[in-house]
Amino acid sequence: MMLKRTIFFISLLFIGSGLLAQDLAYTVNLNNREGDTFKVSLTIDTKLGEENNIYQFAATAPGTYQVMDMGRFVRSFKAFDKKGREIETEQIATNQFKIVDAKKVKKVKTITYEIAETWDTEVEENTIYKMCGSSIEDDNVLINGQTVFGYFSGMQSAPLSIKLQYPADWKVGTALTKNAEGLYIADNYDHIVDSPILLGRLTKANTDLGGTNIDVYTYSKTDMITSEDLLGAMEEMLKAADAFVVEFPVDRYTFLFHFEDETWGAWEHSYSSEYIYAEEPWTPQLAARITSTAAHEFFHIITPLNIHSEIIEQFNFIEPTPSEHLWMYEGVTEWASDMMQLRGGMIELKDLFNELQQKLYVDGRYDSAYSLSKLSLTSYTPEGQEQYGNIYMRGALVAGLLDIRLLELSDGKRGLREVVNELSKKYGPDNAFPEDKFFDIFVEMTYPEIADFFDKYIKNANPLPVKEYYKKIGIDYKRKEKTGKMVPSLGYGLAAPEGKIIITEPTDSLSGMGVKANDIFLKVNGTEVSLQNARMVIGTLSQQPIGYEYDLTVLRGDEEKEIKAKIIAKEEVKEHMFTIDEDASAEAKRLRAIWQKNI
Repeated sequence: MMLKRTIFFISLLFIGSGLLAQDLAYTVNLNNREGDTFKVSLTIDTKLGEENNIYQFAATAPGTYQVMDMGRFVRSFKAFDKKGREIETEQIATNQFKIVDAKKVKKVKTITYEIAETWDTEVEENTIYKMCGSSIEDDNVLINGQTVFGYFSGMQSAPLSIKLQYPADWKVGTALTKNAEGLYIADNYDHIVDSPILLGRLTKANTDLGGTNIDVYTYSKTDMITSEDLLGAMEEMLKAADAFVVEFPVDRYTFLFHFEDETWGAWEHSYSSEYIYAEEPWTPQLAARITSTAAHEFFHIITPLNIHSEIIEQFNFIEPTPSEHLWMYEGVTEWASDMMQLRGGMIELKDLFNELQQKLYVDGRYDSAYSLSKLSLTSYTPEGQEQYGNIYMRGALVAGLLDIRLLELSDGKRGLREVVNELSKKYGPDNAFPEDKFFDIFVEMTYPEIADFFDKYIKNANPLPVKEYYKKIGIDYKRKEKTGKMVPSLGYGLAAPEGKIIITEPTDSLSGMGVKANDIFLKVNGTEVSLQNARMVIGTLSQQPIGYEYDLTVLRGDEEKEIKAKIIAKEEVKEHMFTIDEDASAEAKRLRAIWQKNI
């Protein structure tokens, strides 16, 4: 995942407040991992004011587009004065703990609490995506900042330090840097959240690419996969990314990989990205899948790191606030991850056609009346979460159409890549665009006709002009075609009402195996399936050969059912077919040649 992007910025010290980097000092004891909780203490070496009387845990985090409510995981929150005397606190909301007597706030010198890991702590709703969560095990620990740390009201921008106590033989992977005392330094609370930390029995690999330092840290449960494997697989992609963005806008980047029992996807950050995969033997196929995901996450160094709205820059950890431009943060990024691989020679045109085919197929399973703007603005709601996965499908498809339209209007001189690079230079990490003006800004930088494009395909959900647009670059598109060939099939359809994956229209043979319509899809071969990892898990299953047997767990009524299912044979009906149009006009062929390279 998936997953999507965080944006954080280096803040100046509080002028006049006396806050220095060491004034707020966190310590996390990872030597004591008892009870699957993080033991956290915060030492305050400056005076707090009455305005700082609430300690806030995150309700959400940038790039997750989900309600997290980290206060649910907090245990034994306490405050103490400099003599170790407890100062009374109370929990006043899910994510807020208050110093009861406002006059005693200035005496607070230490905060202590335990906070449970999210991976193994059951909650009734709003389960946290694993790549955005936290985990404590005997040989590894995962920390995403918002799952462990909080901040005092009025002090979200205060600089701080973090001391990690952990076994001597562990390695630490993070984009955070250390000071002379060995403490990890964060410019502000946002910076902590922007910098996941993976510790434990890790392997490490490193390279320098065009002046950018690349680190790879990997936890592999049974040592099947190493950081050297991963870096070797990604080096070509990183070179292609360098060419696509002209030059990296970061001087360092850290990849954090966790291979254990489940596949969940990835979460991107300004200077790092984190990946959660089920462990399996290292193969070219696995390398290709991971590289494709990493290409998406890595491109987030452009959007939203360098192109983002004021909503992203001034992130609200208390109340989830969506940005209408999720279509760009995730959709354009997904488009770019494919195009940078095509233009870098990593994939062939037929591979891109397969990607387009898959995206159109999945897009057709979502609500066709749900626009990208609506999806963006409802992303934190249960309704929006049902449609959320389509930001990577329809979002990327629309970006591809926008690229073609820009090439057409500019006579092949300027596509979406070029406009994105211009926007990156215009804004950059420290300059946000106004949330409600971006469409107008984009049109002013390009062509008046783009306003109509935005209105039809982003603000509204008109049918996508796939055939019409790809014809402009000499590519033919067919919606559906029967081949007469027998191919592997799941033998049922899937839908996702109310956030649940539902089996639809099982064939007679699958019904005979025990699969029923309206069964809720829970697990495949023991791996839990959710909206967040369904694309990867079910996609992998659907690629197995005819006759492949697998364990399917469904929920029927109130009872879980274990079913021995098989991949069946079904007549192939090809959908969304893309082919080179050999009879295309000379102008279309010219545009296609330009479209396939970086201008």
